[in-house]
Amino acid sequence: MKLVILDRDGTINADSQEYIKSAAEWVPLPGAIEAIARLNHAGWHVVVATNQAGLGRGLFDVAALNAMNAKMHKLLVAQGGRVDAVFYCPHTPDDACSCRKPLPGLFEQIGERFGVDLHGVPVVGDQLRDLQAGVAVGCEPHLVYTGKGAAYRGRALPETFPPATRVHEDLAAFAEHLISRAAGAR
Repeated sequence: MKLVILDRDGTINADSQEYIKSAAEWVPLPGAIEAIARLNHAGWHVVVATNQAGLGRGLFDVAALNAMNAKMHKLLVAQGGRVDAVFYCPHTPDDACSCRKPLPGLFEQIGERFGVDLHGVPVVGDQLRDLQAGVAVGCEPHLVYTGKGAAYRGRALPETFPPATRVHEDLAAFAEHLISRAAGAR
């Protein structure tokens, strides 16, 4: 199974310091929906792993989160794409759970649900914690310069990042990289 794991806020959609709390606030980043559809058309299954501490803080409820995801799914369908599943951590940092990135709990759930070893599966995010969670289960780390990742544009990544981290301008550039790499491996 060709699988890709994506972060949500800052990778697929615009992020906010005040949290994305409604479908109206959920706005895809330019080219992100099309990038996911391109991955799907190239045979990749796409899964989202996202921290949603706004749930634990009471800023929005599961119905609002479902409405955000429904908006994403609707936009994807219009492009001929899909996300196979959305895994989310509803906890705050104070809850000491194992599913909040940078801990690998969400990724372990993904591996179990799909019955796959995640070694070598690309993980894409805009923050160190997205990559740390994936690397803990053997994923291949990819940072995008969108969302919080924009802070790293034009400079070397700090040593705290996994050594094999690849960087991309955005999700569209990542999709192009992965599709080209897969085509070259044939």
